[in-house]
Amino acid sequence: MSDKIYYVALATTTGIGPRTFAALVERFGSPRAVFSADAAELLEIPRVTAETVALLRGCDLDAVENELYALSEEGIAVVTLDDDAYPANLARIPDAPPILFVRGALRADDARAVAIVGTREASEWGQRIAADLAFGFAARGFTVVSGLARGIDTAAHLGALASRGAGRTLAVLGSGIRVIHPQGNIELADRIANGRGAVLSEFSPNAPPKGQTLMTRDRVISGLARGVIVVEAAPDSGSLDTAKRARRQTRLVYAVQGGGAGVEDLLCSGARAIDADAVEWDAIVSALDAWRADAPRDENGQMALL
Repeated sequence: MSDKIYYVALATTTGIGPRTFAALVERFGSPRAVFSADAAELLEIPRVTAETVALLRGCDLDAVENELYALSEEGIAVVTLDDDAYPANLARIPDAPPILFVRGALRADDARAVAIVGTREASEWGQRIAADLAFGFAARGFTVVSGLARGIDTAAHLGALASRGAGRTLAVLGSGIRVIHPQGNIELADRIANGRGAVLSEFSPNAPPKGQTLMTRDRVISGLARGVIVVEAAPDSGSLDTAKRARRQTRLVYAVQGGGAGVEDLLCSGARAIDADAVEWDAIVSALDAWRADAPRDENGQMALL
């Protein structure tokens, strides 16, 4: 069997998240070696339980191989952290997904990316601003990243697709790659995957959306990008979680003035302000292009610009 089968089998085993996956591979050398490791040695790894060991021992590798073949027939690629196609920005975060299920195409120049996020209950103003910003970034050669949710996310994807140039957009799911959520965006997902961009997920292909998975994917949205822009958000908006994770990942964080109480909280905590009526494109593009994954944080949790 190919190494990818073991990679996928390990990554999709219940109870094995990105950090445990990394610890296992570091200890035993490869995903393949994990499946032949002694049970006592496996239990020495933090967060590996007897139940986890039992799941590894009972894993049907033939079924995994058949699933990979079926995914390939559906036009879905499986990209591992060791593959050249794995997004460079995302690979640098400490809890990078070991595998990504991808419809569409990932490209090296997607590393020049910005995430645009916000509330699902977006106003017409917020949707217009998100679309305009996405269009502007796409026209300037950036890939626009968002989460395919209703409201701001949808507007951002559509704005990027409306660009006349080679603008691209990446949609990160909080469900399996076969389970587009919300269902109202199935057509949009198809446009992205079959056009200029990709739809991607770290979860098992048939996994339904849940509150936890929707929050977990926030780190992937921010991790794919150099910076995150929050357009419109209430104090309890999930987009604030994306901004929080972006700061932990030393990404730039921006917030659009007038975008609600959640946005005002971000601005008060040091997010860079965007005036929707007079976007300072040169300054924002310059800052994003100067971003480095290994640069230190400044006092406000932002990236230091060199």
